[in-house]
This record gives sequence, C-alpha cells and structure tokens, in this order.
Amino acid sequence: MLIADGLIKRYGDVTALDGFDLRVAPGEVAGLVGHNGAGKTTFFEIAAKLTAPDAGQVRIEGDVGMAPQQLALYPSVTVRETLRLFGGLAGLRGRALTRAIETTAEELALTGVLDRRVGVLSGGQQRRTQAATALLPSPGVLLLDEPTAGADPETRAALLAAVRRRADGGATVVYCTHYLPELTELAATIAVARNGRVIARGTGAELLKDLPGEVRITVEGEPEIAVATTDPTATLAALLRDLDRPVRGIDIRQPSLDDLYRELSHVR
Repeated sequence: MLIADGLIKRYGDVTALDGFDLRVAPGEVAGLVGHNGAGKTTFFEIAAKLTAPDAGQVRIEGDVGMAPQQLALYPSVTVRETLRLFGGLAGLRGRALTRAIETTAEELALTGVLDRRVGVLSGGQQRRTQAATALLPSPGVLLLDEPTAGADPETRAALLAAVRRRADGGATVVYCTHYLPELTELAATIAVARNGRVIARGTGAELLKDLPGEVRITVEGEPEIAVATTDPTATLAALLRDLDRPVRGIDIRQPSLDDLYRELSHVR
C-alpha cells in the first residue's frame, strides 16, 4: 500500500507539490497523468526517498522498486551485471538472485542480451533493462515513471505484461505515462495531477461518465455534421429525424481518457 498525505515540496520560488494526496491499494495499478510540471516526478522522488518533502508524508508497506523516466544505467557493464548489482542492493543473494535475474530477463525478453554491455543495446533493450532493475526483487511498491517513453512495440508489450503480473501478485503500482491507452491495457485506476495536486481520482468509467462524446454524420451534398453529446444514441436519432438528404456515413465516438486528460490537466 502507498498513502501520500498532504505532500508539499518547494524549490525556491517554485512549488512542485502543493498538498499532493494519493492512496493506492495492494494489487492496484494507479495511472498518474498530468502535464509536465504537474508534480509527478517530484512525487516519485519523495516516495522513493530520494528527496524529502517540506511537509506531509508518504506511508509505504513493503520495499520500493523505481524506474525513473531518464535512463540511469552503467553503459560499460553487462545486463547481467546490472541486474546482479540492483538485485544485491535489494537484498537478494546466491540462488535467489540468479533465479530472479533469469526469470525477469525472460519475461522482459532480455535473455539473449544478458552478457552484452548496456551501452551497445538498442533503446528498447535499455528501457527493458531499466524496468528490470525495478521489477527484479518483486517489491511491494513499484514506481514507474514513463517506463515506455520512446519504446518499440515489443518493449511496450513486454513491460505492460510484466507490470500487470506484478499487480496481480499483490504489488502496489503507480504508473506515470503520457500514453493513455496503456492505462486501459493495464486496467488502471486514474489519478490526474495539476499544479502539484491530484485533482481527480477514480476508475476510467467513473471519470468519463459525465464527459461528452461526439456524433458525426456525413450527408450527401452537405458539410459534415459534428455534435458533442453525453447521449450519442438520442442525439443521433434526433439528427436523423431532421435530415432530408441521404446519409453517407455515421460515426459515434465515446469519450476517452484523452478527453479526460485534456479536460482536467490543462494549465489554468
């Protein structure tokens, strides 16, 4: 479990966190979204004890594994040596460490590059290696800050599957991303951050229920008709009733997480 309560963090005149609250249960993936400067990375640094808040606290049950947004790997050592280092720092030894390396490498498609130096790996392989350093010891809490940024489809799929398995095994996961379809794939709840606070929290369905979708109709000889609506079926029926020309196409778009993101996280 992770509970952040009233976090405040200032850097000179800049307030990075301004009463940041977040609760994430074991087995839950919480997607943390918001524009750059919303306070997401600062929260991660406090939760991982890399920096201290000016006020408030974070309570965590279990060990913490973190994969930061920027790659933080040693290019001159091999993937195996990297994982051995991070596993050892997490307290793994002997056969337990060897098994953890083999298992994590297999699930993240790194087995074939375990003895290659990190510096010669592709970008996707480096991303998977960094994620592996956090996943390796199977921590109780996982903090993943844009883990698939710039990743290829293979890397993205492997990481999402590994994260979902950890959550299904009881881990508490906070997953920061700008690529919102990932949160749907992870069956994540959502926390929207803006100006150092969490301003909306819940499941995707809960947060989307009052957002409008859109009905688009293409009519022969007329410009496309587009209407924002929270009741697409009724809106479509009303539009069709009033039309006196043949309809060439109909498109109904339900509200998405992208709509929620634009609605709640824009700077005001």
